[in-house]
Amino acid sequence: MIDVKHLSKSFGDHLVLDDISEHISPGEKVVVIGPSGSGKSTFLRCLNLLETPTSGSIIFNGQEITDPKIDINAIRRQMGMVFQHFNLFPNMTIRKNITLAPVQTKLMSQEEADDTATALLRRVNLEEKADAYPAQLSGGQKQRIAIVRSLAMKPQLMLFDEPTSALDPEMVGEVLAVMKELAEEGMTMVVVTHEMGFAREVGTRVLFMDGGKILEQNEPHTFFANPKQPRTIDFLSKVL
Repeated sequence: MIDVKHLSKSFGDHLVLDDISEHISPGEKVVVIGPSGSGKSTFLRCLNLLETPTSGSIIFNGQEITDPKIDINAIRRQMGMVFQHFNLFPNMTIRKNITLAPVQTKLMSQEEADDTATALLRRVNLEEKADAYPAQLSGGQKQRIAIVRSLAMKPQLMLFDEPTSALDPEMVGEVLAVMKELAEEGMTMVVVTHEMGFAREVGTRVLFMDGGKILEQNEPHTFFANPKQPRTIDFLSKVL
């Protein structure tokens, strides 16, 4: 689904991503972990060109999205993105937050989008919040709405950038539960997270990043039970 070839990203003189090549297959749940400043979020944001790579190429479903001639907005409609801070429109009801993009992009009529929003809200147990505004919701509820808003576009791929790190600990579980359910349904996912339990339980593959490189990767059981690189061993000793 995604082929990343020799991806590098610099901010001024600071090299954030250093020649990364990676392949993500349909249905995979790739969990990216590592210390702060290791390049995890920048890597994720390059996958849908929220950050423009300095060099290298990214191919999504056979299309090179780093080609300047590509319609990146058409590509982004196939990629859901969930951020740390929800990014809901505060002046719109929850229903309007969910239906806005499918209607504006002509993916659905207003009626279809409303039906989709109702079904998705029911799925995350927030149907009664359809006419509420974001300020009336808890952090965990807002993040579940942010996930649902992405799903309304029927994406082929979901990108999660530390989706639980801004939440109170007791709200983390309700967001992870929605993500686990998505994973079980076969959604292709790339998740940057500090939640090692989620990485272990849901990931099909765990990538460890540090210094702008992927230092180690494996399926979760082997990754956590038998890390090879000294830096990975050191990191895991502090977070597990």
